[in-house]
Amino acid sequence: MEPNGIGELKVPLLQAPEAAAAAVKTVTFQLSDIKCASCVNSVEAVVGGLNGVKSVAVSPLDGRAAIKFDPKLVTVKQIKEGIEASGFGVDELHEQDIAVCRVRIKGMACTSCSESVENALQMVEGVKKAIVGLALEEAKVHFDPNLTDVDKIIEAIEDAGFGADLISSGNDANKVFLKLEGVDSAEDVNAVMSSLELTAGVNHVEMDLSEHKVTVSYDPDVTGPRFLIYCVQEASCGHKKYQATLYSPSTQRGRDKVNEIRMYRDQFLFSCLFSVPVFVFAMVLPMLPPYGNWLNYRIHNMLTLGLFLRWILCTPVQFIIGKRFYVGSYHALKRKSANMDVLVALGTNAAYFYSLYILIKALTSDTFEGQDFFETSSMLISFILLGKYLEIVAKGKTSDALGKLTQLVPDKAYLVAIDTDGNITTETEIDTQLIQKNDIIKIIPGAKIPVDGIVIKGQSYANESMITGEARPVDKSPGDKVISGTINENGCLLVKATHVGSDTALSQIVQLVEAAQLAKAPVQKLADHISRVFVPIVVVVALITWLGWFIPGQAGIFPKHWIPTAMDAFELALQFAISVLVVACPCALGLATPTAVMVASGMGASQGVLIKGGNALEKAHKVTVVVFDKTGTLTVGKPEVVSAVQFSEFSMEEFCDMTIAVEASSEHPIAKAVVVHAKRLRKKFGSSTEEVLDVDDFEVHMGAGVSGKVGDRTVVVGNKRLMHACNIPVGSQVEKYISENENLARTCILVSIDGKIAGAFCVTDPVKPEARRVVSFLHSMGISSIIVTGDNRATATAIANEVGIDEVFAETDPVGKANKVKDLQMKGMTVAMVGDGINDSPALVAADVGMAIGAGTDIAIEAADIVLVKSSLEDVITAIDLSRKTMSRIRLNYIWALGYNILGMPIAAGVLYPFAGIRLPPWLAGACMAASSLSVVSSSLLLQFYKKPLHIESS
Repeated sequence: MEPNGIGELKVPLLQAPEAAAAAVKTVTFQLSDIKCASCVNSVEAVVGGLNGVKSVAVSPLDGRAAIKFDPKLVTVKQIKEGIEASGFGVDELHEQDIAVCRVRIKGMACTSCSESVENALQMVEGVKKAIVGLALEEAKVHFDPNLTDVDKIIEAIEDAGFGADLISSGNDANKVFLKLEGVDSAEDVNAVMSSLELTAGVNHVEMDLSEHKVTVSYDPDVTGPRFLIYCVQEASCGHKKYQATLYSPSTQRGRDKVNEIRMYRDQFLFSCLFSVPVFVFAMVLPMLPPYGNWLNYRIHNMLTLGLFLRWILCTPVQFIIGKRFYVGSYHALKRKSANMDVLVALGTNAAYFYSLYILIKALTSDTFEGQDFFETSSMLISFILLGKYLEIVAKGKTSDALGKLTQLVPDKAYLVAIDTDGNITTETEIDTQLIQKNDIIKIIPGAKIPVDGIVIKGQSYANESMITGEARPVDKSPGDKVISGTINENGCLLVKATHVGSDTALSQIVQLVEAAQLAKAPVQKLADHISRVFVPIVVVVALITWLGWFIPGQAGIFPKHWIPTAMDAFELALQFAISVLVVACPCALGLATPTAVMVASGMGASQGVLIKGGNALEKAHKVTVVVFDKTGTLTVGKPEVVSAVQFSEFSMEEFCDMTIAVEASSEHPIAKAVVVHAKRLRKKFGSSTEEVLDVDDFEVHMGAGVSGKVGDRTVVVGNKRLMHACNIPVGSQVEKYISENENLARTCILVSIDGKIAGAFCVTDPVKPEARRVVSFLHSMGISSIIVTGDNRATATAIANEVGIDEVFAETDPVGKANKVKDLQMKGMTVAMVGDGINDSPALVAADVGMAIGAGTDIAIEAADIVLVKSSLEDVITAIDLSRKTMSRIRLNYIWALGYNILGMPIAAGVLYPFAGIRLPPWLAGACMAASSLSVVSSSLLLQFYKKPLHIESS
């Protein structure tokens, strides 16, 4: 095929569904029993004969089969079965593509619902992993695109009885979504798609003709959204003009949430239109004679006007407004589970149909008298809808902190062009989403910075508190990085865009927090276990309650005066049973954990602490010991060489050249400091050259130093441990120099040339100003602190004494750091590791909670559970304290949710009625159920008032 898929343009782009050619995919199998060319021919003949298989290639040497096929005509499973039918085993399926999609789910009420969705997704062939977030109302699905697709995933969710909308599929990092105008026919579609697909840097184009939308995947280093819009406009032919504008699918979630809130509000108000009159006719007017006397007017036999009106008004509430409970119950029972809808449907149906029986008996009898419960049915539904409305409003507020982050980016930006002297030649106001990589953006004083970039001209201060939590404005001058969403305070800046759209730091933070909110905390398992048996237990308890009141009532075991006037034993028992059904609330249990995790992760992000999921949030509260790396963690991480000394006959120039050649290839901060100082020395001693000598056989000795060959000389640069490992003698003069400096908390970097110590550099790295206070505060929290570093013992001990840490493990390599963490865990401690470098990543992974300093390496940040964005040690305390507060809130939520059910069900069952005459009417029980969910969400929302326990002002 030709580059950029040009060869595919010969195929019509808009065909009838049955003729549409899908993209050809490739699957690779590992076959067993392939012994000769005859076996290869057999497989190729069988598989090649399948409709939809384009080509088959089988290797007789290793038994690998690569098959190209059309997924519209044949599936991977059918191909596999074809191979097996020909007598060969398929041992292993290689190179499976794993795609990811995010789906918004509507209609989930409790943990039982989220589990049902998860189970339905897991049953779809090709789905590898499915995570469903109840509070976030989203599912993240990992699937094999050779076996299934997004449509089948959405269909599975809908078959389970829930609504589903696709949020994103694949990697949306470099996608642009365009709304088209003027595209009405197949010719228009072909013209637009041809123009886009021929554009350099475009990887994939998807067209939705019904919505007039197109999604374009592109390489941001080659093209961008502005040029893609231009390509659509250029595709115009003759009088036909095409236009394209940006649209954001992410805003759909906000609209859906608003629509859901409005739907529940409208349903509640509509139900009140009927249920309030029913309540007045049943409970109020009969108590106010003579105003209620007209309700006793008999229409026919014993059927009164009041009973007839209550039936007429209750029926729309039961079957029109209450339809959602029937639908929910049907789908729940169909998937062999039970949720809140089942309880509500059982309770309201029992009340309604018993009342209907009373109405029919009254209509057909001239002596029958009975008590109806129409007000129970209608008021129950109204209160539940009110509770759902208030709950959804409250749940919307749990993601407020995250919402504020997403709103930090400005809508508009000033795109400028500059001449060779850096003067602005043109200036255009554009939509922020149209900014492309390498664009020059003008940031005026007081404006928000729209993208991540580098300052190329101007001087100012940036307020980065909304991203990092750092209150002090940060100086910005040419060469400095700026972060999207931060505020330019007082000067005009020209910024070159380096990261745009979803690649910006702000977008990465939002994505990280959203992923964290979707992940379940282990404590959620309690609610999951309870939810599986909750509804069946409630139904059994309700049945026992009914029997427990009905049988003794009929047998005359309890006094007759216990039965209210106009009721009999059956009706009293029925009321108690309905109250038990509707007072029980599985929703409160399901919301106890996810709502608290959502609020906490959002608050953490706004404070500069990124928590990667409920697991990290839960483990952090158990931390008993914090292990600190030294360089870049307890210290500033910007080492400086304070002295250099020679121990041999090598000239200063040669000494510096050898050192620079080897250290220039290292990424370690100390190596960079040594290079800077060595270049300064070289210039001081008369050499003006900037040339760096070539190095061969360069090797990094993790936690010790580096080595290599410069010309014909072998150069080793590192600590004393590395010199001993390389059998390089360290004389007494060198030992004395090392000892003197290490006692001053300085690190000595030795330079060996051809097996002899040529000299040394003395490096110091100042301790962070907040370090001592943080260690002291951790101690007050009952948490001990340890230093584990690759540096020498004397320097590490000096630093430890300065910050107040008693236990030090020095001269430890990366594997040793991880082993030390494991040793502490073996002693029963819960360990948090705080580090910033690549050499810390094994320990970060091994620790119960890994915390990466935000200014550290990408590998360390990737390995960590928690990222401290502003690189301040006080955020170690913030992370642990926020975890403790969140877990305390989750426990309180569970105590309330479980306590409510444990106390509410016996009261609803009438335990207090014989002693105190307290009876919980079903409509009031329904109101209590609604209040319990609302109270749990409101409890979680109190985390929004979280304040840092330690705040150290930067000097």
